[in-house]
Amino acid sequence: MGLATRPSLDDIRQAADRIRNVIVDTPLVPLHSFDSTSDILLKPEIHQAVTSFKLRGIFNAVASLSDDERQKGLSTISAGNTAQALAWAARYFRVSARSLMPEGAPRSKIEAVRAYGATPVLVPVGELFRYLREHGWESEPYAYIHPWTNQNVMIGHASIGLEILADCPDVHSVFVSVGGGGLIAGVASALKALKPSVQVIAVEPQGCPSLHASFEAGKPRSVDCDTICDGVAVPYITEEMFPLLRELVDDVVLVSETDVKRMIRHLALGNKMIVEGAGALSAAAAKTVPQKKRGKSVAVLSGGSIDSNKLTAILNDSSLE
Repeated sequence: MGLATRPSLDDIRQAADRIRNVIVDTPLVPLHSFDSTSDILLKPEIHQAVTSFKLRGIFNAVASLSDDERQKGLSTISAGNTAQALAWAARYFRVSARSLMPEGAPRSKIEAVRAYGATPVLVPVGELFRYLREHGWESEPYAYIHPWTNQNVMIGHASIGLEILADCPDVHSVFVSVGGGGLIAGVASALKALKPSVQVIAVEPQGCPSLHASFEAGKPRSVDCDTICDGVAVPYITEEMFPLLRELVDDVVLVSETDVKRMIRHLALGNKMIVEGAGALSAAAAKTVPQKKRGKSVAVLSGGSIDSNKLTAILNDSSLE
């Protein structure tokens, strides 16, 4: 597998046309504020059919396969959101799909994969990352869709960048959560192609700062992960993705677990949006950066699959008020 490359603007626009009939052009919505002066705009990808941005890239990748390739059955590895998107795409094309998922994945995500008609294969977290590092899919018969390094996945995600600039041409900074890096690489590629001055801010939880550690070291690094943000709990940045991320990302902001929970609560009660930890990261980060530094900002709410008991505990936690 070679290094990830920056997609062209033509490729991004073609992908946007390809997925147009299956995704929602999500509107920019102000982060709720009682003084009505919020200059943080939310890009609620929670309103996609699978409640996350993943449908954009995964559908684009699956649609780009030949019929013969799709008939092999689709496969990926996922904490839950990619698996849901792959299952949705498989149902659309009437083929089978299976996803390797961590045993501790949120129950809501596992059940959603089954509901869409796909097969979740639950394995220990260590086995998942060994499968990725050793390219375990190469010995399997399936049409494998890599959630981060697949070029067509990245290009599909880039459609978010086109929509942001169409709706907010004077945006100064865009905050995007980072797990494996496919989302921010795609979004940043579109933004930088059309408006190079836009600041692309990567956001990670303090409990899993793999990109931050890699930037600090000047090379890919592995970290321990312990975070409520399961959607971005990726303990390393791949050799394939690191050079592209270093080229496109202007800064990395780390967010505490408390601030993530506080933003989940704020979005639920203020904006009436149900958002998972990884989805709340971007808005939480924007809130921590001084307005004079970030300017007019867009925060991509990447996903909304959160277990009900976890959400209930956060909503009832008076310390987060």
